Parts: sequence; C-alpha cells; structure tokens
Amino acid sequence: MRNYKAEYARETRERRDKRAARNRARYSLMKKGRVKKGDGKHVDHKNRNALDNRPGNLSVMSRASNLARRRK
Repeated sequence: MRNYKAEYARETRERRDKRAARNRARYSLMKKGRVKKGDGKHVDHKNRNALDNRPGNLSVMSRASNLARRRK
C-alpha cells in the first residue's frame, strides 16, 4: 500500500510548485467549462512551462496528442 504522505514529504520544493501549478491550470479550465473531472482530456502548456498559467498558454487535448508533444 502506498504511503502518499511520505511520498509528498520527499518531493523537492520545485516539484511541489510545478504540481500545484498544473493543478491550478486544470482548475481554471474547469471553471471555464472546457474540461470536466474524469473526461480523459489533458491540459497542455503550449510553451512547456508548467508555472505559466496564462489563458493563452493553456490548451485542452487528448492524452495521445499531449504525449506526442513530449520533449525531445
């Protein structure tokens, strides 16, 4: 069984900040009605910076499309 509290405690500050920023990005698009919980869509940052949550930088795409845009 996973111990999520211990995993969270071991994360670096930078990793926590990026995860929180990604969660904020998804929440902002949920408020606008562009994504829903459990819809299978991913929120993509066009410039690849997870900390940049400007509306123009966020897009919604399928999981396959998002994975195809991976860093090289």
